[in-house]
Amino acid sequence: MLVQIIAAAAIAGAAWLAAGFRVVRQYERGLVFRFGRVRARVREPGLAFLIPIADRLQKVNMQIVTLPIPAQEGITRDNVTVRVDAVVYFKVIEPVTAAVNVQDYRFAVGQVAQTSLRSIIGKSDLDDLLSNRERLNQGLELMIDSPALDWGVHIDRVEIKDVALPESMKRSMSRQAEAERERRARVISADGELQASHKLSQAAATMADTPAALQLRLLETVVQVAAEKNSTLVLPFPVELLRFLDHATRDAGPAREQERAQANGQQVAPAPRTPDEPAPST
Repeated sequence: MLVQIIAAAAIAGAAWLAAGFRVVRQYERGLVFRFGRVRARVREPGLAFLIPIADRLQKVNMQIVTLPIPAQEGITRDNVTVRVDAVVYFKVIEPVTAAVNVQDYRFAVGQVAQTSLRSIIGKSDLDDLLSNRERLNQGLELMIDSPALDWGVHIDRVEIKDVALPESMKRSMSRQAEAERERRARVISADGELQASHKLSQAAATMADTPAALQLRLLETVVQVAAEKNSTLVLPFPVELLRFLDHATRDAGPAREQERAQANGQQVAPAPRTPDEPAPST
């Protein structure tokens, strides 16, 4: 009978001791609360022994937590209504502080992130939200990290995911971008015309010094047109020849009138003298 009592006591003692062992995984840290008071020593990964009834183990996850921030609607500094959402990456660096100083550090970080995001929206212009996201991410990270340090949490990274604009603002920005591109196209075309005019002016000056160059250029143009095997050949007409024919026509007009009048036996007044023509000698 005594042996049975001893065996039962040994089994109960072994079960009591076995109940005090806990396993802490690699990405966790164990906090021991003895009669409600936290112990200063943090239990590292592995097998940890607790005093049954007296100790209670709380595990704290040390992995990086990805916390999405719900889309926040606000008005920018230039009075544009936008909806911005972001994501926060953080991790616990002091398990005791995270377990004791704040009730739920995940919820606390989420609320601070939402208020900080709304504050960033109100302090920024629309152009900053669309183009200077890196600077805004850094500012948002500092705003969230300041209170999070008192909770034993370190903000690893904050990123703005998307900026939603009203449809009217999207159409306005589209028209602005189209007008800007059209302006650039016109400026480039005008610059090309200016450069081409300078080159043509230099070429005209060179050909004026050498008249044969104009004829060679004319023949080269004819060869280029004929190389396409066209049924119609376009031959450029020199402007100087047109001017020569125009002067010849003007000089021949009064002479024909005098001949026609003499043939009819009429006396015709002499043709008016041009300013460059010398006066007749008497």
